[in-house]
Amino acid sequence: MPAALALLSAVFVLGFEHIVQSKYGATGIIGLLLLTVGIKAKSPAFSSAGAVLLALVLAGPAL
Repeated sequence: MPAALALLSAVFVLGFEHIVQSKYGATGIIGLLLLTVGIKAKSPAFSSAGAVLLALVLAGPAL
């Protein structure tokens, strides 16, 4: 059962990354990567940089 769960989560993550990249480009992927690495490493600097980058990408059309 754990192998099926790992496969399902990997498919979900790859699908989500594809959606983010197609909608927000490479900048969105870099922001998502920084946010994920920051959360996993418990580094406030990385997670804050990723969150700010994602916020700028999402707010870009409004600015």
